[in-house]
Amino acid sequence: MVQRQTRDQRKYRTSVIIVGTGFSGLGMAIRLKWAGISDFIVLEKAADLGGTWRDNTYPGCACDVPSLMYSFSFEQNSSWSRMFARQGEISDYLQHCADKYRVRDHIHYGVEFTGAEYDEDANTWTVSTADGTEYVGRALVSGVGALHIPSYPELPGVEGFEGEVFHSAEWNHDFGLAGKRVAVIGTGASAIQFVPRIAKEVARLHLFQRTPPWIQPKPDRPIPESVQRLFRNVPLLQRAARAALYWTLEARYFAVFNRRLGKLAEQLSKRYIRKAVKDPKVRAAVTPDYAMGCKRILLSSDYYPALNRSNVDLVTSGVAEVRSRSVVTGDGEEHEVDAIIYGTGFHVTDAFDHLSIVGRDGRKLQDAWRNGMEAYLGMTVSGFPNLFFLLGPNTGLGHNSVVFMIESQINYVLSCLRPICRDEVGQIDVRKSVQDAFNAEIQSELADEVWSAGGCRSWYLDENGVNRTIWPGFTWKYWQRTRKADMADYETTAGQSR
Repeated sequence: MVQRQTRDQRKYRTSVIIVGTGFSGLGMAIRLKWAGISDFIVLEKAADLGGTWRDNTYPGCACDVPSLMYSFSFEQNSSWSRMFARQGEISDYLQHCADKYRVRDHIHYGVEFTGAEYDEDANTWTVSTADGTEYVGRALVSGVGALHIPSYPELPGVEGFEGEVFHSAEWNHDFGLAGKRVAVIGTGASAIQFVPRIAKEVARLHLFQRTPPWIQPKPDRPIPESVQRLFRNVPLLQRAARAALYWTLEARYFAVFNRRLGKLAEQLSKRYIRKAVKDPKVRAAVTPDYAMGCKRILLSSDYYPALNRSNVDLVTSGVAEVRSRSVVTGDGEEHEVDAIIYGTGFHVTDAFDHLSIVGRDGRKLQDAWRNGMEAYLGMTVSGFPNLFFLLGPNTGLGHNSVVFMIESQINYVLSCLRPICRDEVGQIDVRKSVQDAFNAEIQSELADEVWSAGGCRSWYLDENGVNRTIWPGFTWKYWQRTRKADMADYETTAGQSR
């Protein structure tokens, strides 16, 4: 069992250390308990659980995956109030899961993970934290995800701006926007949700767009209480609805990422722009000139109408500099503003650069990923035994629910953790040849796909233009490959019990 030492001793020993309490971390913790493994600790940097859905509280924050698919398969929620759940409901759902499956006692709050080092002789990972507390475990599971480190653009002179500045992921609810002049930098997934909300209250909104996203109408509507009651009383019916929705979303892979069908989807989206945006100049500015799917496809039914408001100004000439009370564009025009809000997304392909993770023979993860982050099945990295990544490289999606991918990975990781926790195996380290063959395979598939060859630059790609984010295909194929770990893919050592 976990050695519950006082914080003064500054060291904890356990079998499994999990980092993060979003869908990945909580799901892993729950499945460990199901497997009869209770000797684990979950580290959470914040004062509460929830990950992305705890941190992002900006106006209008909601999921762009249908609610029925945005939950664990083993804990389906019959009480979703809308087709696309809002942030508060998803946060409440994660709280419910933590309570129902009794994992709260395993969570250490206010513990920021800063790195880890592997001891090959002891077969243990020593995790370091911001406050100096150490955690020692047989295995380490990263559930930090990709969307948790806000990305700030480098704007000349912004340090001298005298107004309010914040990122959408760190929304300042104490700053009242009513009657203010606001500059919004970025038109990505977060911005298209909060812009329509704040446009109604600000005096003036200057929306700075670098590249327009492809946007489709969001088929969101309330789920009637009668349907919620039916799902509660007949759970099998909800499972059937979820299954039908899953295969519908899988079909989107053909509809959007197939080049020929993608052209049809583009025409439908352009028709939507023509109907929704009144000003011809604005209409032209928000029409993408790259293939649909190259960047993340966004869903919104109120973003384009917000651009029709008389107090909203779409700016496409870029930011040249920021002055004490204004933003100056590339064409020299000065926009006086009281606040700057960044809707510029997150660090994704470089999300682990700030961590010190040291594997066998003193090799750092940054060195292993010098030419780009990669892992076997997105979960294991050669030279880093007993370390597992949830939502690691090339396991993101553009067409279905990432929670499905998370559950597939949890099943796979659990099949590795069982023999480690039973001390039947000391080390599990993926063979370099297996990892290389896998990544050569998926990069070959990605090379001609729309994410890499669609004519845009996106956060899917690393600094070398290589896609390190997306899974190149159907999710059922990923599930098929990850049902159970094949130990032939790994170099293993015997545990002390053998």
